[in-house]
Amino acid sequence: MTLFKSNRERRLWLCVLLVVIAIYSSLGLVGALAGILREKNLLGSLFFISFLMILAAIIGSGLQRRAGKREIWVTVGIIAVYGMMFSRLGSLEERTHLFEYGVVAILIHQAFLERLNQGGRVPVPAVLAVVLTAILGWLDEGIQAHLPNRVYDFVDVGVNFLSALMAVTASVVLRWSRKRIEEGRQKKFQD
Repeated sequence: MTLFKSNRERRLWLCVLLVVIAIYSSLGLVGALAGILREKNLLGSLFFISFLMILAAIIGSGLQRRAGKREIWVTVGIIAVYGMMFSRLGSLEERTHLFEYGVVAILIHQAFLERLNQGGRVPVPAVLAVVLTAILGWLDEGIQAHLPNRVYDFVDVGVNFLSALMAVTASVVLRWSRKRIEEGRQKKFQD
């Protein structure tokens, strides 16, 4: 019995591991790095550029093929929700959770979907991806409780969960929208 159903699933879980290691290994450095960037007035610019890069990635993935009106509106809605969350989170450091745990959640969700596509069993992959990501985010905060320059913050646990939920929900809704568009195109082609 193999642990992974495909090479793609193995690569996705490896990416999850690498991203989580990167997040956890930066725990002692984040405060100092944020301080340096803040002193040089670069922190806000860095986050704005990161937000634009994510926006470009969302738009770029939609441009790989012709998007329908529904898919465009869903994408605009997702961008609006992320923009609202980005602007409402207090500190710039808190905003990194949207990116960090959003990426982790998407990778986990994709790994679960790949397992399903290869004939494996994964009950409710979206829910499992959110729960597993939330646990990893909670563990992140637990580690911070033991670091001298960091604190355990229950609000951050919630933001980690919300980041996972938003990312997986956006992925599921976009996938659903694309499926509906493809079904409509196939039906139109058949008629």
